[in-house]
Amino acid sequence: GAEPYMLQKVRDWATAQRFLRFIEEFKERVGWHGSSAEGNPSGGNRYRGLYNIALKSIGAAMKKAPDLRLDYAIDYAEPMRHPGFYFMNTPGNDLESIAGQVAGGANVIFFVTGNGSITNFPFVPTIKMVTTTPRFERLVREMDVNAGAYQDGRSMASLCAETLDLTVAIASGQLSLGEKAGHAQISLWRNWRQTDGSQTAVLLNATPPNGQPLPAKSHSLLPGSWEWTAVCTPHGPATDQVGLILPTSLCSGQIARLGVEQLNQQPDKHGLSRYVTLVHTEGCGVAMPTVRDLYNETMVSYMTHPLVGCGLFLEHGCEKTHNDYMRHQLLERGRDPEQVGWASVQADGGIGASIAHMRGWFAARETAVFATEQAGLNALRLGVLAHGDVPDEVAKSLAQLVRTVVAAGGTVVLPQRNSLLDGSFWGRVSEVEGRATVAYGETAVFPGLHLMDTPSRHWTETLTGLAATGVEIIVAYQAGQPQAAHPLVPVLQVTTTQPGQQTADFDLIFTDDPANWAAALMQLVLDTASRRYTPCLAAQKLVDFQLTRGLLGIST
Repeated sequence: GAEPYMLQKVRDWATAQRFLRFIEEFKERVGWHGSSAEGNPSGGNRYRGLYNIALKSIGAAMKKAPDLRLDYAIDYAEPMRHPGFYFMNTPGNDLESIAGQVAGGANVIFFVTGNGSITNFPFVPTIKMVTTTPRFERLVREMDVNAGAYQDGRSMASLCAETLDLTVAIASGQLSLGEKAGHAQISLWRNWRQTDGSQTAVLLNATPPNGQPLPAKSHSLLPGSWEWTAVCTPHGPATDQVGLILPTSLCSGQIARLGVEQLNQQPDKHGLSRYVTLVHTEGCGVAMPTVRDLYNETMVSYMTHPLVGCGLFLEHGCEKTHNDYMRHQLLERGRDPEQVGWASVQADGGIGASIAHMRGWFAARETAVFATEQAGLNALRLGVLAHGDVPDEVAKSLAQLVRTVVAAGGTVVLPQRNSLLDGSFWGRVSEVEGRATVAYGETAVFPGLHLMDTPSRHWTETLTGLAATGVEIIVAYQAGQPQAAHPLVPVLQVTTTQPGQQTADFDLIFTDDPANWAAALMQLVLDTASRRYTPCLAAQKLVDFQLTRGLLGIST
């Protein structure tokens, strides 16, 4: 809706054409994913009156003075080679846009915010301008400029002069408030999966999994009685109990990380073994209800994970998936929001205040030293996957492990798209077709053999969804080198020796008689479940986490 205003003054016809082409291409691309530009306004936008894309676009365009000429229209991250006023083809996602601007050559970012976004880029200073004085006073340690002073009677000339002086000082080496705070967020414009609209209707109308386990074979089980030392929790046996700070969007992720670092330095962890956060890139600036469903399911599954003794949501404050949104997601799934903690970077008054709030909330929780008990395989929740080609003897051993756990009444979840299912493995564990029984990131409620719907074969996205299903240990066969582990769920990485392969970071190397492999792996799983063994990469904190955007996710 802002095209006429933007093109009132333009350098030439070619620039105007390119500007309009970028807009039409954006609309077409979003349409391939079953959505429209209307998916752009965030929760903070809607709360303060920008309830559709036309109002938001016109408001953004009006930041350009009427007499300012549009000199260039350039693509995402394209270098700005000449002085002038540029339009860059970026998504509306703030952090993805900033990454493109910096790649194009920007050396200072002006970020205008109503709620008080604390965003910073790792190596280019971000000068944050908040539009109202009350919000500036609440976030005085995070906001560089109080643009609300104009509404309080300050002259525009003096406010502009002061802001220009500050800009020159920061460009000359003075630290912005964000740089002093020592945190930053970055997200590149994420790729999209659809290149035309031919599959849109099929994907939108796909039948979701029904949650029921698949029948598993029960021959050739591992002999003996297998037990492990479980932690007693109100919800049954578990392998551990941790504290979780779950950021609702990328913008609160680094603050969650800082909070976890401080909590883990405390000698008293309130009866928990450690604190964990799951920093991700989602929560705002992405369209499509099916993507929100993936996000919602995964986030609630993590907050209610068997490993989580107590957990807290941390919002930035202006994202689509703010705290109230997450409260509704819990209620829709029959969960009690009062059992969860809530913190807000913006509403609590900034970084330091929100971290103090989180520390206080965990400290106020009733301290308990969890008792332990002996548990059998029926209480085990195991994830299994592979990366690369799987030798037949390895497939046979993993199948025997899976059959033994499922036959005992335990739970095993595998990703549907993963190389373990490409060979002989599946025929050794089940006689039925390998169809998904749970959605990506959905809790596997019923014990038994499950396949998780997996939109991609990306290692970290797959691991992120698999861990959310409620499994407490993951076994991963690696044909090559180890891959990044998971921040919350222990990942046991196993392999066979390969020429030139570095094996120091593997948890188990199959070298002796293949007949012994399944038993050796089972023992390693139970040692990990009993907290007697920590996987190599978890001990080194070589972990990663990334939510999928599925097949219909696209930045807006």
